[in-house]
Amino acid sequence: MKRDEILNRRIENYWDKRSKNFGEVRRKELSGENFFAWSEIISAHLPDKKNLKILDVGTGAGFFAILLSKLGHEVTGIDMSEKMLTEAKKISADFDCSVKFLKMDAQILNFADETFDLVISRNLTWTLPDVMAAYREWRRVLKFGGKIFNFDSDYGKKDFNKQNCVLEVANADEMLFECESIKNSLQISRHTRPDFDAEFLRGINFSVEVEKDISAKVNQDKNCRYDSVPLFAIYAQKI
Repeated sequence: MKRDEILNRRIENYWDKRSKNFGEVRRKELSGENFFAWSEIISAHLPDKKNLKILDVGTGAGFFAILLSKLGHEVTGIDMSEKMLTEAKKISADFDCSVKFLKMDAQILNFADETFDLVISRNLTWTLPDVMAAYREWRRVLKFGGKIFNFDSDYGKKDFNKQNCVLEVANADEMLFECESIKNSLQISRHTRPDFDAEFLRGINFSVEVEKDISAKVNQDKNCRYDSVPLFAIYAQKI
């Protein structure tokens, strides 16, 4: 088995183990203040068009997919973790949303060129073996003028520990160790973000807007716990 295949399996297994907890957290967010905070942030940057075709990459338990469906858009959510997708489907049904969820690699998309108006992602790119390949794929499936929204953190220069990372799971120490090990094996962890992402996206013909930390804007629900690592936002438009 090739190194990337082994790494992909490790990453998939990691998110499988976190799926139940992730589902519980996303339910809280969808039912509380964070839903409205994220809706405001995203809506302010969406393409000026109704009924957008949107791809939620690394959908996890489906938070963005469900939120955007509630805003009236056609959403497809993809993830490598089968157990995350199971959680997403359950939550989507409970919130009466029609979302298509598919198991798929964020770096190799099974969609035609220029299919989507928006590709959106949260807390994913720091775990990808090849972020540059992912960005190229996302560009390929975007329509001209379409956008990428990437919300992530620069975990590469942080140590995963209980002081700066929230893992509400029974085996938190084991999971933090695995998370640290995976992070240290990834190329993206050696770059400064979001500067690296913005520079690369401009190099493949995107206009790019960056916010270095939107944590205070979106982490509104006092019933949820949050990492201490800043959450950046990248809004990139295909030109």
